[in-house]
Amino acid sequence: MLELGGIVILGILAQWFAWKFKLPAILPLILIGLLVGPIYAEFLSDDGSKWIEPVWNGKKGLFPGESLYDFVSLAISIILFEGGLTLKREEVKNVGPVITKLITLGSAITFFAAGIVAHYTFDLSWELSFLFSALIIVTGPTVITPILRNIPLKKDVSAVLKWEGILIDPIGALVAVLVFEFISVGGGGGYTKTALMEFGKILLFGTTFGFTFAHALAFAINKKFIPHYLLNVVSLSVVLLVFVESEIFAHESGLLAVVVMGMVLANSKLDKIKELLYFKESLSVLLISILFILLAANIDIEDLLLLYTWKTAVLFLIVILIIRPLAVYISTSGSKLTNKEKLFISWVGPRGIVAAGIASLFGGKLVQQGLPGAEYITPLVFMIVLGTVLLNATTARPFAKIVGVFLRKSEGILIVGASEMSRLVGEYLMKNGRHVVLIDSNQYNIQKSKDLGLEAITTNIYS
Repeated sequence: MLELGGIVILGILAQWFAWKFKLPAILPLILIGLLVGPIYAEFLSDDGSKWIEPVWNGKKGLFPGESLYDFVSLAISIILFEGGLTLKREEVKNVGPVITKLITLGSAITFFAAGIVAHYTFDLSWELSFLFSALIIVTGPTVITPILRNIPLKKDVSAVLKWEGILIDPIGALVAVLVFEFISVGGGGGYTKTALMEFGKILLFGTTFGFTFAHALAFAINKKFIPHYLLNVVSLSVVLLVFVESEIFAHESGLLAVVVMGMVLANSKLDKIKELLYFKESLSVLLISILFILLAANIDIEDLLLLYTWKTAVLFLIVILIIRPLAVYISTSGSKLTNKEKLFISWVGPRGIVAAGIASLFGGKLVQQGLPGAEYITPLVFMIVLGTVLLNATTARPFAKIVGVFLRKSEGILIVGASEMSRLVGEYLMKNGRHVVLIDSNQYNIQKSKDLGLEAITTNIYS
């Protein structure tokens, strides 16, 4: 009981600390996890046990067997669904092709380049090297969102970072699963055929389940089939249902399904989208707080000592100073983004919960199988996660000012009232590159504005 209560209390304190000092919450959360886990066991405990032992070790532990990773998977599904709810089509009118290339071509560049560097730096096998590179493909909303919240950026830059962070998570998870399965079955020609089939199944079931259940939920909400007091919990249960059912039909398709579901709901004519978003945001904060403490506490001190070498610094610097910029500049070539905007996107690439969670799962399984070098996977990925978060948390704001993407004054225009004349003015300003928001208490006017692609909010300025 003490451990469970302590995780929640320490997690929320870390969130407050991060808000107070304008830091991504992942940074204090991981440090707390290391403190109550491996550091406590090594320096403060009389019997060498951790204060918080996430996995049952025969004497103590919060989760038996692999149930920790089941909890992590369900929690990540809710976090990514909440991220999907924030993805609006109108945000990517200018940078849609850039985002597409970042999550495809950029992912491929990171995968191959980081795999080669890991192989020659740490002398890992090619299979383990590419598993590591697959795990660091992802950035993630858990770390990008706090940075974007604290730094006013130009609209296109912010949109690229946000969309990349959310959409790339299921892609990185998929690649990591394929590499892990390759290691587990020993590769071969049979594996290639199986991998292609699995890839097709993941895309098919992930998109189908996400799209279908999103429309079903939107229909049920708009038709008032769900009472208001059950709206949030029913939506939560549907998200978990979609994730689990999709996983049953195709392993690792659940993350894609919940992201698709969130995106479809975000861009549908849903009356209660704001209420859903507020509830899921609060729930995501709680889950992120718990997850990072658990995963960091699950690391052993022996894992951390593996990183005490110059090779760690070399790998980290190559990933952030060469591989990330290379992926960004190639993916954004020919776009309307300026060199300063490309430079900032190259600098900001922190890794998050998906990388940490899957690394803990796969790393642990491969260590149990006795694969040489597998003990490096989890600590190396955590090093990239903690290092990139620390770097971006402390330098993103000044770097944005240096390269000129920091928004010193608002370029947005608020129009009170969404009448036909207001909509005409708003549409003209939007076509000329201005960020326009219309507010009105008339739902009909708001819907007409949204049909034109304008951002419109139902509210009463006198209330």
